[in-house]
Amino acid sequence: MRAMCCGPCARVLLDDYVRKLKRSGTDDPYDLLTPRERELLQLIAEGKSNKDIANLLNLSVYTVESHRSNLMEKLHLRGLPELILYAVRKGIIS
Repeated sequence: MRAMCCGPCARVLLDDYVRKLKRSGTDDPYDLLTPRERELLQLIAEGKSNKDIANLLNLSVYTVESHRSNLMEKLHLRGLPELILYAVRKGIIS
């Protein structure tokens, strides 16, 4: 069985990751996203539910929720409307 990170542990790892990317000169927060988070960004922006995404990508709903939370934080978005607008502006969806 694989160990899962809890909230505080995940926060430390995410903050460390963001600091490393900022030191590398990354200006666009989109560059902070992992390939899986980018995939989820597109699916969420297309209107797929967490359950639909989990089934489509063979993930647990909990994993989808974790990825969703991480990408929202990395992009500094506060809700689904902001996420959809961001995806349109980035050309991820039209």
